[in-house]
Amino acid sequence: MNKLRKGDEVVVITGKDKGKRGKIALRQDDSHLLIEGINLVKKHTKPNPMAGTTGGIVEKSMPIHQSNVAIFNATTGKADRVGIKIQADSSKVRVFKSSGEEIKAA
Repeated sequence: MNKLRKGDEVVVITGKDKGKRGKIALRQDDSHLLIEGINLVKKHTKPNPMAGTTGGIVEKSMPIHQSNVAIFNATTGKADRVGIKIQADSSKVRVFKSSGEEIKAA
């Protein structure tokens, strides 16, 4: 079970975007996440008249390792860790480690 999922709001805890918040847009693979507005880079693109694209400098988000982000706890207003709790019907639920409250699905 992945502790961080698409749609979760996260806080960057290390790197050039430290302290910024954003939503997970995509899980690239097991360990990399694409977060909206985080880890932006400038990409120089050539024009392609056949495809109808213009050239220039485009800003795009690049993947960031999941160890560099933490889930945002809205009740405390801080970054938090994720734990997994097994319920009575043997289903798994994600919870905040600090308070033990359940994480709502986005």
